[in-house]
Order: sequence, then C-alpha cells, then structure tokens
Amino acid sequence: MKRDVPDIFVIGTDTGVGKTVLSLLLMRYFYDEGFSPFYFKPLQTGCRDPYDTDSDAKFIYDNIEELKGRDPAGSVGFCYRNPKAPYFAARDEGRRVDWKTLPGTLQEKRSRFSPLVVEAAGGIFVPVDGESLVIDTIPSMGAQPLIAARAGLGTINHTLLTIAALERRNIEPLGVVFLDSAEPATPLDMIEENREAIRRFSRVEVAGVVGRISDFRHPPPECFDGLKKLFARSV
Repeated sequence: MKRDVPDIFVIGTDTGVGKTVLSLLLMRYFYDEGFSPFYFKPLQTGCRDPYDTDSDAKFIYDNIEELKGRDPAGSVGFCYRNPKAPYFAARDEGRRVDWKTLPGTLQEKRSRFSPLVVEAAGGIFVPVDGESLVIDTIPSMGAQPLIAARAGLGTINHTLLTIAALERRNIEPLGVVFLDSAEPATPLDMIEENREAIRRFSRVEVAGVVGRISDFRHPPPECFDGLKKLFARSV
C-alpha cells in the first residue's frame, strides 16, 4: 500500500547543475509508482513565456507522456525574459517578485495532486527580491529540499556549503543526487570519493548518481536507483 510522500523542493548547488532533469525524473518516478504528482516552477527566468523552448515547465511537459496536451503555464508562478536572478530579471521589466503569493498557489495544488515537485531558481543564495534569497522561501513552500549537485570536481565544496547553510536554518535536506552531464563523463573513482566526502563531513547521503541521458522521454532504469532508495518506505 502506498504511503504519503513529502512534497519535494528541488534545489541546486549552483545554476545549471541539473535541477530540471532531476525534477523530470521525480515526475516520471512518481507517475510510475501510481501517484498524481504536479510540477511547479515558482520563478522562471530566461524565457519569454511558459511555452518558450527555454521554459523548464515546457521541457517537463514535453517529456512526460501523462502531461501531453496539458498547459505548462499552470506550472509556472512568475516568468521573466532575461536569464538572471529573479530579482534582477523582474527589475529589468519594471516588475517585482511577489513570492509570498506562491505558498497559496501550492496549497491549492495540494488539493488535487500529490506529491508536488517544486523546482527552485538557481542556487539557494540567489536573490528572489530585494530582501529575500531562495533559501528564505523554503520554509513557506512546505516542501522538503532535495539537493541536485554536479558529480565532478568542485562538488564537495558546493554541496557541503549548501548543506551547512540549510542546517543553520534548521532545514533538513532529504538527500543529494549527483547529476553528471560532463563530457567525457566524470571518472567513477572521483564520483565515489565525492560521495564519501559528503557522507563523512555531513549527515546527508548522496542517494544516487544520474549519468548523461540521451532520451528524456525514456530515461534508463538506473537513473531512478537513487529515488527508489529515498522513497522506498513510501511506495
């Protein structure tokens, strides 16, 4: 019998580490396990609208069969044209980010979907408005952070800094998933050393490693190994 799983807030150690790919895998995994998940991007920058080729929501909707024919606009809170931190992208357009309206939007989605897969904008210290960073928004979203991180060189520092910042706010991350889109691929011994370091110097496990994916509509089964480990007690 399926149990409840927490809503997930996919955060990154940096921009471009693979948050959207991890969000896609989460959506695919939850659909396959019989859940009714919902993807939400509270703050999207770098695209004209939710239908733009650079829209993360469009990427998700294009690659999840269950979402075929549905409108990705419902999965985007605010959208700004310039590829910048939300605060500056909004300012370029003479707008402001009223992010405090987003928890209400998420609560409405909870009445129809479970779990929610919420994807953050950039890393946790990205400015959302003139007073708040992404990390400031996490408690109000009601979702548990899952950290997307690069698998290769430099990830120990960035991942441990992200974990430390969360723990200073008494925010417990669900885990870490490495995503390796490097070409050539990161050597396996380096990946294992990176996993060891994060486990040794924090209380957070690297649940899995996702390699390069050639077909996002049909990710290879091994991409889901880490998610199965994280949610084994809930499905």
